[in-house]
Amino acid sequence: MNAPEAAGFDCSVQLLPPARRYASLGDSYAPQVATTPLPEPQLLHCNAALAQQIGLDAGSAGQAAFTAVMAGNQPWPGYLPISSVYAGHQFGSFVPQLGDGRAHLIAELQGRDGGRWELQLKGGGQTPWSRFADGRAVLRSSIREYLASEAMHALGIPTTRALSLVGSPQEVVRETIETAAVVCRAAPGFVRFGHFEYFYYLNQHERLKPLADHVIAEHFPQFADRANRYQAWLVEVIERTACLMAQWQSVGFCHGVMNTDNFSVLGLSLDYGPYGFIDGFDAHHICNHSDEGGRYAYDRQPMIGHWNCSRLLQATLPLLSEQPEQAVELANAMLERYPPAYSQAMTQLWTAKLGLREAREDDPELINRFLSILHQGHSDFSRSFRHLARLRSDNDELAHGVRDEIADLAAFDVWVGDYRARLRSESSDDAERAARMNAVNPKYVLRNYLVQTAIEQAQNGRYEEIDTLFKLLKRPFDEQPEMERYAAEPPASAKHIEVSCSS
Repeated sequence: MNAPEAAGFDCSVQLLPPARRYASLGDSYAPQVATTPLPEPQLLHCNAALAQQIGLDAGSAGQAAFTAVMAGNQPWPGYLPISSVYAGHQFGSFVPQLGDGRAHLIAELQGRDGGRWELQLKGGGQTPWSRFADGRAVLRSSIREYLASEAMHALGIPTTRALSLVGSPQEVVRETIETAAVVCRAAPGFVRFGHFEYFYYLNQHERLKPLADHVIAEHFPQFADRANRYQAWLVEVIERTACLMAQWQSVGFCHGVMNTDNFSVLGLSLDYGPYGFIDGFDAHHICNHSDEGGRYAYDRQPMIGHWNCSRLLQATLPLLSEQPEQAVELANAMLERYPPAYSQAMTQLWTAKLGLREAREDDPELINRFLSILHQGHSDFSRSFRHLARLRSDNDELAHGVRDEIADLAAFDVWVGDYRARLRSESSDDAERAARMNAVNPKYVLRNYLVQTAIEQAQNGRYEEIDTLFKLLKRPFDEQPEMERYAAEPPASAKHIEVSCSS
């Protein structure tokens, strides 16, 4: 396996001294679990900007040592890996024990950027929660997660990050024989809704408070000294989750596996499995081939986010009050914060995507009509919004660019007339509006066919496309003339790509 020089980054780094924060909660939450060495590891890519943000300086450790740590072949100096246990509702059904089946927390750091970072290897081998699985991740799914994490970050959507991608010739059996890989994920924290569900349904309610106190102290210190700190924290989680769902909808992102064990209490996009950015817009789009009932379809994501918050509130009832009826009353009142938070965030995002300077009462109807036109003709979601910036409001010329994406031209031309009238009503300047629209409507998104091309090349020992996509997607809103082909209409073959929970 001949790997490139990890995107030109000098991966000779000095590892930061670790702390013990989540690990200090003890074995009931996350026991020490050694990683399984990965044979013949090769560093396929390294996220230079993130490494520098965390504070990994060029210096004493050699590239081989860094690769060994990122592969799970050596522990982070001064820190023994841990894997945490949690439960979760998977496709609506409760599973009482899940956990980090192939993930190891290898370091907790105080970054030189002032932030708190946790580094987690995905694919580092078996843990007590592997449930007879091998604890490995395959190259295919690891490339998908590595690229998606950074693509979402560049879009301004809260997410876990990706620090490194390590490959190996070790064979892994899935539907076919594939090769193993390890992604190093980075985030302020990895606590999920399912962590609280585990202790609640196990009837170990005394373990909820230390976990919640840790999360608040580390990530929500503004609430730490409040008498109602648990209520304040949970309201923040609910509102962050609502805003995250709105952000997903605004860029046509489908997660695919919105189980409660895949939802972060920090409001981060977590666990990139069978995700997908919509090409031809279908409001009922299902990105996960395993989701036969469409539970996690695009138009159901906001509702699922709301339902997942209700599961978190159920699991934290003992923190709210010693009186069950009062706890339920408080939880119901907090859950009511989700719909207006989502509606407000969604209105702001759709308003910005249409280039409107302010939201007005009739705007939702205007927005929904445009989405309906896209839905009826399966018009390309990202390209349609991007091209809409080229429309002029100071004349009645045809809406070039976006009109080429539309099937029902009669309905669209009527809509354009109303849209132009709306723009004129606020004296919109076309050039200024176009700049604002292009700053929120990405030209480049991680379409499935693009990442599939990178995967197929990598499976044949060629890794250049990973770096090309990585660099491209760091600037999703910019015109990149040399990369124009990546913004072209997807080929017909893109419609036949299927992704599932297998990884």
